[in-house]
Amino acid sequence: MDESTSRREPKNGPVARTPSRLVSVLMGVTASAVALVAGYQLTNQITESFRVSATTTSRPAPPSVDLAPAVDPIEELQLEVQSGDTLDSLFRDTSLSTLDLAEIMQLDVARKYLRVLRPGDVLVVRHDGGQILQLDRELDIRTKLEVQRDGAGFQASVIEMPIESRIVMAAGQIRSSLFEAAQEARISEKLIMNVAQIFAYDIDFVRDIGAGDEFAVVYEELWRDGVKLGEGGVLAAEFMNRGARFTAIRYQDADDRSSYYTHDGQPMRKAFVRAPLSFTRISSGFNPARRHPILNSIRAHQGVDYAAPKGAPVKASGDGRVIFRGWKGGYGNTIILQHGGNVTTLYGHLSKFGGRGYGSRVQQGDVIGYVGATGLATAPHLHYEYRKNGVHLDPRTVILPNAEPLRGQALTAFRASAEPLLQRLEGRTSMLAANRAQ
Repeated sequence: MDESTSRREPKNGPVARTPSRLVSVLMGVTASAVALVAGYQLTNQITESFRVSATTTSRPAPPSVDLAPAVDPIEELQLEVQSGDTLDSLFRDTSLSTLDLAEIMQLDVARKYLRVLRPGDVLVVRHDGGQILQLDRELDIRTKLEVQRDGAGFQASVIEMPIESRIVMAAGQIRSSLFEAAQEARISEKLIMNVAQIFAYDIDFVRDIGAGDEFAVVYEELWRDGVKLGEGGVLAAEFMNRGARFTAIRYQDADDRSSYYTHDGQPMRKAFVRAPLSFTRISSGFNPARRHPILNSIRAHQGVDYAAPKGAPVKASGDGRVIFRGWKGGYGNTIILQHGGNVTTLYGHLSKFGGRGYGSRVQQGDVIGYVGATGLATAPHLHYEYRKNGVHLDPRTVILPNAEPLRGQALTAFRASAEPLLQRLEGRTSMLAANRAQ
C-alpha cells in the first residue's frame, strides 16, 4: 500500500477534521464578538462622557457672593444754627474745610447772605471728605442762596424756588375774641391781622367788634414739593360788623401795585386809619368834660387814649410831614403830623421817637414812635388827637376822606378780576353754618 492509500479516509465512516482549525475559527468569532461588545460599551461610555460634559458645561454657574456696595464719599449735612454759633465754629465742629469757607466768604453774594446767622437758620452742605461741593441757605420761602464749587473755586447766586399758590377760603364767627375765631377757622393770627388792617379804615377793631360779628376770607396758600409753607396774601375778605357788611377785593394795577377796593371799585384805603395802634384797648375816650386823673380837675379830653405795653410801635395814621418832635408839657414826648386838607394829628406820652425827624415826610403806617408814659401819664398809653382847621374832632367818629376810586379801564379790569372772588365769598353762608354746628 502506497502512502496516498494509507491517508485516505474510510469509505463509510464519519469525516474526521483537524481540531486546531476549528478552535481557531471559534476563537476568532469569539474575539470579534468580544471586540464588538467592548467597542459598543466604550462608545456608550464616550457618548455618556460627552453628554455629562455638555450638561455640566451648560448648567448655570452658582450665584456669586454679593460684595458690599461701594461707599459714596459725598455726604450731605444739615447744620442748624444755635445761639452763639458762627460759620467758623459750625465748619470746625463738623470737620469741614475752613479754607473753603474763607474762599466762599470772598464772594460778594455769599458774604451778603452768610455774614449774619440767626438761631434756627439751616445750612445744607454737600461735601467730599470735608471739601465743600455745595452750600445752600434758604433766604425766604421763595429764594435761596446757592454756593457751588466751580473748578478750583466757587460761585454763588440767589436762586428762585418754584412755589405753588392755592386759593382757599375760611370763615368764622366771633364768640369771645377775633383771635379765637381765627383759630377755630384754622387760620393764623398773622392772616386775621391782615384782614383787620384791610378793614381798619372802617372798623375800629379795638372798640367796635364783638360777639356775633362774622368774617370770610379768600387767601393764598403757598406750597412747595407737596409741603405747605404758609399763607400768602388776602385776595378778598368780608366782615359783618354790628349788622353792617364790609367787602374788600384786592386789585393789582398796571404798575404792579396792590390795593383793596369795595365791590364797586371804591378804595378801602382812606386818608386816615381809625387807630394808630393795633389791638389795644381804649382807656379814655373823647370827652370834653372829663376829670383829669392826675390834676383832679375838669379838663377836656380832646383825644383818645389807647392803653398798650411800653414800647408798642405807634404808626402814622395818614400821609403827612413831621411839624413837631420833642417834649410838649403834659403830653411828654410828642409828635405832630401835618396832613392834607388842613388836618393835623398828635401822638403823645411816647417813650421814644422813631426814625422820622422834624420836617420828614411820612406815609400812612410808618412807625413814628413807641408807647410810653412820659408827661402827665399814670401808665403806658398813647394819647391820640385829630384836628381839622384847628378844631379837635373825635378820631373814632369823624368822617374820614377817601382815596381816589378806580375809573375807566382800571375799573373794567377790576370788575373782571373781582367777579370770581365775589362768587367765592357768597359761599360764606354755608361755611359759617357749618362752623356754628360744631
